[in-house]
Amino acid sequence: MSFGDPNNPYGQPQGQPQQPGYGYPQQGQPQQPGYGYPAAPPPPAYGGGYPGGAPMSMPGLMQTSRVLLFIVAGLQIIGGIIAAIAIAAAQDVANSAGVGEETGVLAGLGFFIVLILLGFAVWAIILGAKFSKGGNGVRVATIVYAALFILLSLGNFAGGTASSAVGGIIGLAIGGIILASMVNSSATAWFNRPRY
Repeated sequence: MSFGDPNNPYGQPQGQPQQPGYGYPQQGQPQQPGYGYPAAPPPPAYGGGYPGGAPMSMPGLMQTSRVLLFIVAGLQIIGGIIAAIAIAAAQDVANSAGVGEETGVLAGLGFFIVLILLGFAVWAIILGAKFSKGGNGVRVATIVYAALFILLSLGNFAGGTASSAVGGIIGLAIGGIILASMVNSSATAWFNRPRY
């Protein structure tokens, strides 16, 4: 009984029983060498070459807060201009009536409040503009702005009229939305993200 040609490298080795590997050792078939060009590197991660992946997009609640900051700033500017015109007109009437010296202090206080109102408007515009590129300092400054906005909105309830109460409720809602959007985890992730 013959087992084939002893010089055949594919034949069964002499003296060993037939095994299910058809002449190959038990560890498996040998790997074929690569043909042609070397293997291409893996494609870049999602995001087309950004080191950390795709750039993060601003969360929806933060976009809402940004828009609210711009709206509040616009309303504060309009309100400040109207208040300044009204104070100046009232002071002119008081001067023509001969009591301008007594009302001058009140007019000065009114103009001071208008300047504070316009300062808050500029602050809101700067914060809204810095949302896209700003860091954690912008988030903290927005939290402070929203807290002050809420406190000033509570002052509207002291007016005792229905219109001041409605203004207070609207102010509380806007300040609450801005504050809530700044203290959640998505705001922390947004303002601490890497910038390129």
